[in-house]
Amino acid sequence: MSASAVRLIRAEQLSGVAEYAYAATAPAGTRLIFLAGACPLADDGSTVAVGDYAGQASRCVETLIEALAAAGAELHDVISTRVLVASARQSDLVAAWEVVRDAFGDHDVPSTLMGVTVLGYDDQLVEIEAVAAVAD
Repeated sequence: MSASAVRLIRAEQLSGVAEYAYAATAPAGTRLIFLAGACPLADDGSTVAVGDYAGQASRCVETLIEALAAAGAELHDVISTRVLVASARQSDLVAAWEVVRDAFGDHDVPSTLMGVTVLGYDDQLVEIEAVAAVAD
C-alpha cells in the first residue's frame, strides 16, 4: 500500500460523535478520481443480498474497491463518500453505515449518510459514491 495523498482534518471544536473526519485535503497536482455510485450488483447484473442493508453495503464496498483499482487507487485514497440508503428508518441507515465505516477503518473520510426514496436497480437498498485523490 502506497502513502496516501489524502490528509484527513479533525475539527476538535466540533462534536466527536461523528465517526469520520470533518474535512479532507489533497495537495496541488493530485489526480482526482470521481467514482460513479458503487451498487450491490452481481457479475450478471442482478442485485445481491435482497432485503439486507448490511449485505448490500458490503457488496457496494467490494464494487468500490474494484472501481478504485481500475483507476489506480485504493480505499486509503478516497477523500470523501456519500452513502445512499433507500429507507426512512435510521436503523437501516446505521446498518449500512457500520459496514462502510468498518471497511475504511482508521481512514475515516468525510462522509454523508442519507436516506433516499428509491435507487436505480430492482431491489437496490444501498449505493456508495466516492471521490479519491492520488499523487501519480
